[in-house]
Amino acid sequence: MLAIQFSRTGGPEVLEAVEADVPSPAAGQILVRHAAVGLNYIDTYHRSGLYPLKLPSGIGLEAAGTVEAVGDGVTRFKVGDRVAYNGTMGAYAEAAVVPADRAVKVPDGVRLETAAAALLKGMTAEFLVRRCFHVKHSDTVLVHAAAGGVGQILVQWCKSLGATVIATVGSEAKAAIARDLGADHVIDYSQEEVAAKVAELTGGQGVAVVYDGVGKDTWAASLKSLARRGVMVTFGNASGPVPPFAPLELGAKSLFVTRPRLFDYITTTEELDESAQALFAVVGSGAVKIDIGQTFPLAEARAAHEALEGRRTTGATLLVP
Repeated sequence: MLAIQFSRTGGPEVLEAVEADVPSPAAGQILVRHAAVGLNYIDTYHRSGLYPLKLPSGIGLEAAGTVEAVGDGVTRFKVGDRVAYNGTMGAYAEAAVVPADRAVKVPDGVRLETAAAALLKGMTAEFLVRRCFHVKHSDTVLVHAAAGGVGQILVQWCKSLGATVIATVGSEAKAAIARDLGADHVIDYSQEEVAAKVAELTGGQGVAVVYDGVGKDTWAASLKSLARRGVMVTFGNASGPVPPFAPLELGAKSLFVTRPRLFDYITTTEELDESAQALFAVVGSGAVKIDIGQTFPLAEARAAHEALEGRRTTGATLLVP
């Protein structure tokens, strides 16, 4: 089968297409034949070495497909079931073995391509708006990179909860996307100073929470945009890691900062299932629509990474075996 691997860290050029044997599931595992593979920014952190892996390594954490074989002791799934998973390294391949307790069933009304595009990003949005900070009807929230994969879901989910959403983007084309998703206000950070515009839009009060997957470039503006006792949720490093800071900097407005990871919110199978069910519910109801902005053949994973890091993508990106 075709698989993508890398033996050294670096830019997209380190990704290599190789022929590999189709694995067999061990006890407690399932073999999934992939219909689509999700591309996520965390994949670039693994490839670059920001999040170190033992090399050589496969890459990719998310895919959806059909169960082709089950290992001993598996009762959660049977051959032919439609499933999706995230968190198991090596998804950039035509098939993969996955712990059965880390995969979820895909409802009949959800396409496998949608599940592959949505699971990691959507479950990230789920824990961010429901558990990391519980968004309420009266809240005003700031969502950075609102036209990106997680950003699009965050905007829609927050709107479905009744929040006022301020979205940031980097171009007029992406501003149009954010508006179409329901954002109440859109800031083009290439044209406007974010914190000043947030202060204007909120009457100087600031926002209850900032969802920031950008990192270094937006850190200062994010802190300035928060209301008193506001919560800074820094969940990604698209522009690089957040610089070191002194806790005293938070004291002026009694701010809170958290750096959450999805995998700490889906530690148990029960948490995993609950998060997936919440995601599939809002997708199934139409409250959240999943935009698959672009697809690449699996063999062109390098080009997909170049597009993602070059900020030339919108919505979700899929690799198709």
